[in-house]
Amino acid sequence: MSPLARRARYHLRFQLSPGDDIGDRARSLAKVCGENGVDEVVLLLGAEQLHTGHLAGLDEARWFAAAAEAGRVLTDAGLDVSLNPWVTVGHADRGRVDSLGFAPMVSPTGEIATAQASFACPKWRSWLYAHYGLFAGLGFRVLWAEDDFRIHNHAPLTWGGGFEPLMLERLAALVGEPVTREQVVAAVTAPGPPHPWRALLQQVWRTAQLEVAEGLARVVHERSEGGSQLGLMSSQPALHSVEGRDWAALFTALSVRRRVTHRPHFAPYSDAPARGLASALWSLELQRTLRPRQVACEPEIENWPHTSWSKSDTQTWSEMVTAQLSGADALLLNVHPTHAERADGFPRVDRLLRRSRPALDWLAARRPERAVPLGVGLPWRQDAAARLPTVTGRLDELEADPAAAADFLLGYGVPVIAQRAPVQALFGRLADVFDDDEIRELLRGGLLLDGGAAHILAERGFAGLLGVRVGQLVARSDRVPPGPYAVEQVAQKAGATDEGAQLSVDVQPALARLEPLAGAHVLTRIRTPDGRTWGAGRCHFVNALGGRVAVLAATAPAELARGDEGQRLLHASVRFLEGDTPRLPLVSGAPHLIPHASRAGDVHRLAVVNGSADPARPRIDLPSPPSSVRATLLAPLDVPARAATRPTDGPLELEHELPHRGWAVFDW
Repeated sequence: MSPLARRARYHLRFQLSPGDDIGDRARSLAKVCGENGVDEVVLLLGAEQLHTGHLAGLDEARWFAAAAEAGRVLTDAGLDVSLNPWVTVGHADRGRVDSLGFAPMVSPTGEIATAQASFACPKWRSWLYAHYGLFAGLGFRVLWAEDDFRIHNHAPLTWGGGFEPLMLERLAALVGEPVTREQVVAAVTAPGPPHPWRALLQQVWRTAQLEVAEGLARVVHERSEGGSQLGLMSSQPALHSVEGRDWAALFTALSVRRRVTHRPHFAPYSDAPARGLASALWSLELQRTLRPRQVACEPEIENWPHTSWSKSDTQTWSEMVTAQLSGADALLLNVHPTHAERADGFPRVDRLLRRSRPALDWLAARRPERAVPLGVGLPWRQDAAARLPTVTGRLDELEADPAAAADFLLGYGVPVIAQRAPVQALFGRLADVFDDDEIRELLRGGLLLDGGAAHILAERGFAGLLGVRVGQLVARSDRVPPGPYAVEQVAQKAGATDEGAQLSVDVQPALARLEPLAGAHVLTRIRTPDGRTWGAGRCHFVNALGGRVAVLAATAPAELARGDEGQRLLHASVRFLEGDTPRLPLVSGAPHLIPHASRAGDVHRLAVVNGSADPARPRIDLPSPPSSVRATLLAPLDVPARAATRPTDGPLELEHELPHRGWAVFDW
């Protein structure tokens, strides 16, 4: 392992605005970086409060001089330096008005941006290439394309842009006839199977973005003489799917000498409950599979507004550990206010950086080569939005990913991955994303379905392989005999769950009416408030393909009232779906213990974070208990400490209490 890989890399985002004292402020920043183990500074250019619009003329020259001077000081201090020019097409109007004559973005509803340009605008493209080319000549390691390099999310536009006349002209060339914005919106969101124009519009958006990416890579390569590379900041994959993004093609287009860096979005901008780390883990895992192997990963620890009041040090630390566990090459830190000017006035940030490093360095030094994640597989496709049927005719209805399934499983102590696995889970509308051959292949293994996915598959003729007939999806407000659904009652002992135990389904938006077929094993039944049977709640079935299927009546399992009984039932279903070869570690012992599992050769690792505010003692159910387990406690902002474990009647239990947002790492 190289020396560089044995320590976590801090990349500190900071804005140094133009001024006579730029050199002094840069030296102050370099001193802070040196004292706190920072490896690189990412300079922000005209960002946030100092953003006046797309820079040109004297304004651009002032920022260029500031970046050049700051870059020299920081480089002389032994730091790597990157640059974030802040805007490409533009992030949000916020009262700004374009002064350079760019063709503006237009929303699906016809709103026209005042300061955000269309990807198809030739004048904007010329400006962008000249702007990045100018700064590429300064020799920065990475020039970042901010996450406004997208079609969606351009406030105040509804949903985003992409419906500009220049884009519609491109679509008309593919369609073979003139088109209007109203026609296009109606077609791509029409209820029912996808209209052919949806894929064509996504092709238009994708092509325009790839053209710009190739142009940026070309000019950065030429002006930096191959010394700089591009970095891509991205948003949620489900939203990029609506745009028709081809991740591999985009990374290829952005590559400079096969080098490109990715900043995946994964964490909230401000304080949030610790159980939200389930979403962070899943987001990093999904984007790992979308990123080609040669692309470096530098997740950003978000903080907005940029003050120490927005996000606690404890949460910042826990998200840094989450990123490090995911295999990050560096951590992109937002810990200083963007309006700070000087870095030496924030001793609290210094303490955060120093106290965070021991745990992060411990993980970096023990980062296994070619680690393979382990968990229940959550199938997804980057072209999901091109395949989804719509019901209401809204553009945001095209967003779908397994995030809710990940939250349900991770929150109950079941690890997940974003690739094929012996056991997989398919929830909701994503069942419509896969063709019949793909569904049949899923049904040959272990497959967990919620009521929505089961209903879709039953309508497509797969009921006989699910073990249930799936009647209508009954909404909470529907008046359907024998009355409203209320509780889910355990029909017979399942794992450690006693017969007769009850769980609430009272707030589920809808349930699938399940009727078990011959051979299906009914775990629970749904009952009305007066105790009458409403339908089956959970069923297990071994189908004719040799696959194992578990079906839930719930259509939004992540919204079920959580409890120990629910966890035991889910763990029992996972073990059933694994069949004769159980292999997954399952975590229990307290609420919101969130796992991350991996294997490198014969060495296994399980990291568990406490997503509850109360201390916890995790219990680990290992199908094949190892002869020895090494446990390490990573308490927030503390040095790693050896921890003891003890066997119980079956599971392994941590003897020490795991604090709020603390991680326990088990190696065997």
